Amino acid sequence: MLEHQKLILQQVSNDPELFRKEVLKSISWLPSYEIIKLHTWLRQNYYASYKELISDIFEFHAA
Repeated sequence: MLEHQKLILQQVSNDPELFRKEVLKSISWLPSYEIIKLHTWLRQNYYASYKELISDIFEFHAA
């Protein structure tokens, strides 16, 4: 499921709102250990473009 979500996120990466929705959807579907992998992957691939979005989502999720 994680690989599928990565593909979706790559496809919507040019639309910030869709990207945000898909990250949130991914978090709701994935088990905890895959959420950690997703976070790492997002930081490696999209942190330059979506630093605030990624930080906000995962700060909220960790709380």
